[in-house]
Amino acid sequence: MDQDRMHRSWLMLGLGTAGQTASTTVLYGLPFLIPAFRREFGLSLPAAGVLVSCPVFGILLALVGWGLVADRFGERIALAAGLLPAAAAMAVAANADGVRMLGALLVLAGATGSSVNSASGRLVIGWFPPDRRGVAMGVRQASQPLGTGLAAAVLPPIAASAGLGAALLFCAGLCAVTGVAIAVFAVDPPRPASAGAGRAPAPYRGTYLWRLHAVAALLCVPQFVVTGFALVFLIDARGWSPGTAGTVLAVANLTGAGVRLLAGWWSDRVGSRVRPMRVLILATAADLALLTLGAAWDSALGTAALLLAAGLTVSTNGLHNTAVAEYAGPRWAGRALGVHGVGQHSAIVLVPPLVGAVITGYGYTPAFAAAAVVPLLAAVVLPAERASAPWEPAGVPGPKPAAAGG
Repeated sequence: MDQDRMHRSWLMLGLGTAGQTASTTVLYGLPFLIPAFRREFGLSLPAAGVLVSCPVFGILLALVGWGLVADRFGERIALAAGLLPAAAAMAVAANADGVRMLGALLVLAGATGSSVNSASGRLVIGWFPPDRRGVAMGVRQASQPLGTGLAAAVLPPIAASAGLGAALLFCAGLCAVTGVAIAVFAVDPPRPASAGAGRAPAPYRGTYLWRLHAVAALLCVPQFVVTGFALVFLIDARGWSPGTAGTVLAVANLTGAGVRLLAGWWSDRVGSRVRPMRVLILATAADLALLTLGAAWDSALGTAALLLAAGLTVSTNGLHNTAVAEYAGPRWAGRALGVHGVGQHSAIVLVPPLVGAVITGYGYTPAFAAAAVVPLLAAVVLPAERASAPWEPAGVPGPKPAAAGG
């Protein structure tokens, strides 16, 4: 890879990561506003969970469509055309009069902001060769815990001091700034000549992609049990103040970003996405079992395991996204990542209201216990190593991993 292309690839990675970080505050950062939603509208915990799920429902409506836009018209158009309307929707939501209007606007913000989920991963895959792709996607995927950590640190104090509307305006501003930067500076990756000739066959004839989609959906359950209810657990069950809990969770999510980077580096070194994923899945299950025990006996072990889970439950995201995009290839990566995201968000949209109801009726221990079982199911569904040629960026004959595509 020549110097000019290398510099440009890192710039594109920076833009994609910034866009994902901004959209994360909207798509996944709203659980940190649950106390503000309850205070502002007098909602129960399950009802506040439904409100938090509204952006995720919006993602389900639009994710595959944004993947098609990225495949047909390019990543830059898809990213900018999603982030800027998401910013507008959040700005209007900041002044919403009631729960129904707020919920509808959050659905719209999720539908438009979800362009980042399909297009930013495709942008990264297209600019990096296979032997650097794990780290690059680790950086891009680190944007989700970074965005979640930013939401944990910033949204609760803004809502407490300036009101719920100010917190939503903060999210709108982030989306607007990154959307403009991408529109001005982003460049679509060059595509292999074969990608433009004829119609590429769909990569869904076997079970490999379907099993990866299923694994990712299963792993979203423990991730969003932790993300959605860590703050209220520390406040309600441990007696922490909202400010302290938000700050500590922000640090824990930064750790999660580092874990994703290490997982990507590991996958590049061993030439596999599947082997590191299997180890991390089992480690997640073990940690969630400790969290369950710590919650049941009111032990500091539960708090420590919860903070560790903030990193472990997100550790595999970059790996399975990279595996899906590499296997699908340049003509199908956007749509495959869209389908991948739909499976995940079908699980995510159900977690806050259902887990909120379980916690309200039975406490935190059963909710954490259920979350500990799900990664074990994912380990069973995870496919074996798949030898296939990874998607090579046009004109970049980089060395291939030993067993790519897993």
